[in-house]
Amino acid sequence: MGNVVHAEPTGVMALVRLRRGAAGERDRVCHLVPIPETGPIPEVLIARCGAPIACGSAELLERICGMPCESCLARAARDRRLAC
Repeated sequence: MGNVVHAEPTGVMALVRLRRGAAGERDRVCHLVPIPETGPIPEVLIARCGAPIACGSAELLERICGMPCESCLARAARDRRLAC
């Protein structure tokens, strides 16, 4: 089946947003993206909210910059509550 990434929590999460010019400013929110623990990183990552993000159109962030994706944050909070 190959290296398929689903929007499920993994040990490694990245903060990414679409690059300037890849989307309008309204769509350039910070997404939480699970990174596969093994194997190559796929060309399209799936954010916690379900948004597909092509690696070439995204920038990796060191911290949340600008507006966070509310759906990604809500899913991360829900998953954290369920893990407790």
